[in-house]
Amino acid sequence: MSTSLRIEVNCRLYLRDPQETELGRRLIAESVRLIDEIGLEQFTFRKLAQRMQSTEASLYRYFENKHRLLGYLVSWYWAWLRFQIRFHTHNVPAAARRLRLILEILTRAHRDDPTTTELDEAALYRIVVRESSKAYLTHEVDEDNQAGLFREYKYLVADIARVVQELSPAYAYPHALISTVVEAAQKQLFFARHLPSLTDTSPDATEQCIYCFLEGLLFGALHPPEPA
Repeated sequence: MSTSLRIEVNCRLYLRDPQETELGRRLIAESVRLIDEIGLEQFTFRKLAQRMQSTEASLYRYFENKHRLLGYLVSWYWAWLRFQIRFHTHNVPAAARRLRLILEILTRAHRDDPTTTELDEAALYRIVVRESSKAYLTHEVDEDNQAGLFREYKYLVADIARVVQELSPAYAYPHALISTVVEAAQKQLFFARHLPSLTDTSPDATEQCIYCFLEGLLFGALHPPEPA
């Protein structure tokens, strides 16, 4: 990850903040590459240590297990996405325009950010799409939630939901709508690439097609057509 951009996540996800040391930063960068290559099920700290020419014991000083590492990576991604949204929309007064900018950011989140030279955001995006549900679809979800381990995702949804409430104060389901939109933004690109019968996006213009779908979904809910 970039040495010039520090993203804060819940300290309960790690034993030692990996952003504080060179080894920790390498751990994050290399774990993203390795999980992207072989998947979370095949990933182990032993394999990561071999890749880094380090020891398992040194890596376990940062994370209790790979589930906590996954939680950290997913939380980092949501916090980074929230940073991008706040950075690009903070001087935009019109709520509708801010929502459209947010949709643009969500639909291009699969691209790598060249300003963060150590971390491959495109690989992290693929991990989030494939593996992020494993961070919360667990028996311990309520305890983890009480510990604030999903804080960054909830912050992201809450930020965007506030824009929805600004645009349409009477709308009753802003958080449900935004969590649906965020999930759809992740899944529709995956469907277009791997399960095309589950989507209607064009393989030749996927990003724009997903944006148009999400725009229709979001603004259609906020401004439904008048009944005939």
